[in-house]
Amino acid sequence: MGKLVVHQDKIKDIQEFMKICPFGAMEEKDGKLEINAACKLCKLCVRKGGGAMEFVEEDEGPKVNKDEWRGITVYVDHVGGRIHPVTLELIGKAKELAAKINHPVYALFIGDGIKDKAEELRHYGVDKVFVAENKALESFNIEAYTNVFARFVRKVKPTAILVGATPVGRQLAPRVAARFKTGLTADCTILDMRENTDLVQIRPAFGGNIMAEILTTRTRPQMATVRYKIMDAPERSDSASGEIEMLEVPAEDLKTSIEVLSVTPKAKEKSIENADVLVVAGRGVKKKEDLNLLRDLADALGGEIACTRPLVEGGWMDAKHQIGLSGRTVRPKLLITCGVSGAIQFVAGMDHSDLIFAINSDPKASIFKVANYAVVGDLYEIVPALIERIKKGGSIHA
Repeated sequence: MGKLVVHQDKIKDIQEFMKICPFGAMEEKDGKLEINAACKLCKLCVRKGGGAMEFVEEDEGPKVNKDEWRGITVYVDHVGGRIHPVTLELIGKAKELAAKINHPVYALFIGDGIKDKAEELRHYGVDKVFVAENKALESFNIEAYTNVFARFVRKVKPTAILVGATPVGRQLAPRVAARFKTGLTADCTILDMRENTDLVQIRPAFGGNIMAEILTTRTRPQMATVRYKIMDAPERSDSASGEIEMLEVPAEDLKTSIEVLSVTPKAKEKSIENADVLVVAGRGVKKKEDLNLLRDLADALGGEIACTRPLVEGGWMDAKHQIGLSGRTVRPKLLITCGVSGAIQFVAGMDHSDLIFAINSDPKASIFKVANYAVVGDLYEIVPALIERIKKGGSIHA
C-alpha cells in the first residue's frame, strides 16, 4: 500500500488542478489542496500533475516468521461437553488443508469434565487434542475462554485456526484475533492452503455479488469461521489415534468481570438445518396464504418448509426458516425450490444439498444453474400435481 503526497508549492491554481481527478477526491481547505476519502489511488493526478502529486509506498511493518507457526487448530464447540457437529466438519477440512503442507491437526477443547468427551475426537484423525479443564470453565464465559484460548495460541503457535460460526464461535474468534492483531474471515464457504502456509479464505462479499479471496500474509495465526453444513465431516474410525494433552489453566486466566448466574437450556424445536427434505418458498409465491400449498408438499414428503429473505422481510415467515447468507445453511437430501430466483446469497446457503429440484416460470432463472432437476412452469399447477402423485405413490417424473 501507499499514499499520495501533495507538493503544495508546485500547484499554481488549486481549482484548476482539482479538475484532474475524475472522482472528486480533491478539495481546497484553508488555501491548500487535500485528498479526501473518495480517492481510488488511480494515480491519474501523479501522471498529469506536473510533479505536484507523488505516490509514496508505505512500510507495512515486519512480516511474521511463518516457520515458527505450525499446525491447524479446530476449536471444539460444545454445550456441556456435547460436541457440536460443525467441529467434526472443520476437523475434516483441517485434515485436508494440513496434508498439503505436512502439518499436524489439533483440537482445542475448553470446559469442565470434558476429558472423557475429548477421547471421541481421537476417532476422527486429530493428531492432538488440547484440553483446558477447570470448574470455572463449566459455563461459557467470554473473558475466561478468550484468556485460555490466547494462552494456547502462544504455547502451540498454530498457523491457522478454524472456528464454527455458532453463537459461541462468533463471539470468541474475534476476541482471540484481536489479541494477536491478526485477520479473521467470517463465514467462509471455501478454504484452501498454499505451499507457503497462507490460508486461502473465500467468502461472498458485497451482498453476495462477488466471491472474495482473502489472505493473511503478514500475521499469524490465520483465523476463519465456517458455518455448519458447509464442509464434510470425516468418517468415524473404530480405532483411536493421536493423543490428549492437558493444558495448564492459571488462576489469572480465570479472572473475569462476568458472572454466569444460571444457564437455561433452549427448548428443543424442529430446525430446517437438520431436515432431510425442504420445500423452499420464494417470491414466486403470490400471497401468504399460498404457503399452505407448499406446507402440504412438505408434509407429503415428511419434510419442512423454508423460505428466502424477502418472505421473512415481508413478515410471511419467521427468520429461523430463512436460507442464505443472512439466514441458515442447510444440506438436506432433497430440496425443492418453488418460485425461487436463485440469488447468490440464497444459493450460498443450500448448494451443498444432495438433490435440488427447482420450479420456476422463468427459463433463465439462476436457480436452474445449481439444480439437478429444472421444471419450467407455474408452481400453482406443478405443486398440486406433485402432491397428488406423491399421495398416490406415483413417480414425480411421470
